[in-house]
Amino acid sequence: MKSKFSGAAALLLCAGAAHAQSSVKLYGTIDTGLLFQNTSAATFLPNAPNLGHVFQAKEGGIYASFWGIKGSEDIGGGYRINFKLQGVFNSTNGKFGLADTPGTTSIFNQFATVGASGPFGTFDAGRQIIPMIYAMAETDVRGAQYFGSILTAWLGINQAAGWPGTSTNAPIGALYDSNALVYQSPKFYGASLALEYAPGGVAGQFQGGTRESAVLKYSNYGLNLSAVYYTGHDTNPFPLTYPVAPAVPATGLANNRFYYLGALYTLAGFSVSASYGIGKNPSNSSRANFEMISGGFGYKFTPVFKLTSGVYYLSDRNHSANHSTEVSLGAEYNLSRRTLAYAQVGYVANRGTMNQTIIYGAPVAPGVNTTAAMIGLRHGF
Repeated sequence: MKSKFSGAAALLLCAGAAHAQSSVKLYGTIDTGLLFQNTSAATFLPNAPNLGHVFQAKEGGIYASFWGIKGSEDIGGGYRINFKLQGVFNSTNGKFGLADTPGTTSIFNQFATVGASGPFGTFDAGRQIIPMIYAMAETDVRGAQYFGSILTAWLGINQAAGWPGTSTNAPIGALYDSNALVYQSPKFYGASLALEYAPGGVAGQFQGGTRESAVLKYSNYGLNLSAVYYTGHDTNPFPLTYPVAPAVPATGLANNRFYYLGALYTLAGFSVSASYGIGKNPSNSSRANFEMISGGFGYKFTPVFKLTSGVYYLSDRNHSANHSTEVSLGAEYNLSRRTLAYAQVGYVANRGTMNQTIIYGAPVAPGVNTTAAMIGLRHGF
């Protein structure tokens, strides 16, 4: 009898273990290189002077260096509970990445989420990279890299709209949102939908500090299509002189709007992309109203070697003298499954007060033509 009971208990324990399989993974990437740029500036301010050429060790030639912990538990019936903690760091000095408040950093500034997945799709709650960024990356031959891509173009309109680069609060769209609730649907004949709502938590203001976005995507037969709508209330509350000048109090007004349409088509190693975007301040369009147009071409010569190129044009729809054009070319070679070597070159022609950068984190003076080149190594673990 005792033997039968012990056998039954063992079977129950095994069944429980099979029902609730879980895993935790530590992972990350280090990306660093050498950058030469023939002009430079100390800040993204619209009156920043040109300080001349710069040669430096540069963090993040493809994407930022990051590390993270993620885990998943199988709760049965095809459903899982998931968590993710991920943050960037500067590989040249070890500092953590920017937070929402200027002058501060955060350990997990990219992801700090818990959620569930299953036949219904996925749901994640917490700070995270929002669906808008993935939609842009998937419709850009350059993949929204840190060097000469749709990401640096989008950052360019943020800089023109007054983003000082000292926090992750952007005036046009967003890279990360805190307090975000994001639902991602399953694919249906190649089509999928992502919805985001981030409550602001401002007392007495239901819309104070809120963010909402919707992304419709199609991916099939080598074609990626994306349509993005993003709106935010009380975003980018920090003035250029913060903390000398205090943050602007929440009013609930919609002051951040971004529309984006993009397409990428790949066939037999060739890739071509095009996109159009508008970013503005709906509560005061005279302060921010920008247009973004891009095109890209790439070719994958072998499974380990490819070339990509892009052209990115920005214009201030309030002031026609303010516009910029950037071109970039990059080569990538996979030395192994985890290690990538790359070389990149870019040129930007800024006019008026535009200060579109070639690579994120290396400011250029407004109205100045700039050339940059970078070689680097990216390793995942």
